[in-house]
Amino acid sequence: MNRTKPRTQPVIQALVIGGSAGAVSALLQLLPVLPADFPLAVMVVIHLPPEDNGALAGFLNSQCQMRVKEAEDKEPVVPGVVCLAPAGYHLLVEPDFHLSLSQDDPVLFSRPSIDVLFESAADAYGSSLAAVILTGASADGAQGLHAVHRAGGRTFVQEPSTAAAPIMPQAALDACPDAQSLPLSQLAGVLSSLARAAEPHVPNS
Repeated sequence: MNRTKPRTQPVIQALVIGGSAGAVSALLQLLPVLPADFPLAVMVVIHLPPEDNGALAGFLNSQCQMRVKEAEDKEPVVPGVVCLAPAGYHLLVEPDFHLSLSQDDPVLFSRPSIDVLFESAADAYGSSLAAVILTGASADGAQGLHAVHRAGGRTFVQEPSTAAAPIMPQAALDACPDAQSLPLSQLAGVLSSLARAAEPHVPNS
């Protein structure tokens, strides 16, 4: 009798999160749940005002078990650290698993752009990436989420009916209908489950 091995999902190595209006409150329901030894690299784009000056990263760091910091140009991706795109800069993941910052033109009127982060991370990680779109009032992130799906990664969207601003999660679902749509309370559990099945990626220095 021929026996086929059961299909298994790819091991997740990194998590990208994007949001806009209402997303700080959403992050406060997701990130503090993650343990200090969360084995994934986490990168976040939130549409920030130019005067933020690192305030959001500092505030989230005070509320979370994981270390939260602003991303720095050319730094290596590190498991267990949350890196936020600084105000006014696109955040990208390079093929060598280093981060880069760019002041290229805004995408969908946004810099940082969720699409830019998600698309570059999908190119770097392929099926080892998970992506989450949160509340927001623009379509930024929709094409990026679709890029993650095309690369074989796992895609999640905050249930639009539970979002402070449903335009962004609805646009993401329209572009990527296979994404799993969940309220924040369930999303937190899903992200925790990713950690239990994760294999951390340690990039070369």
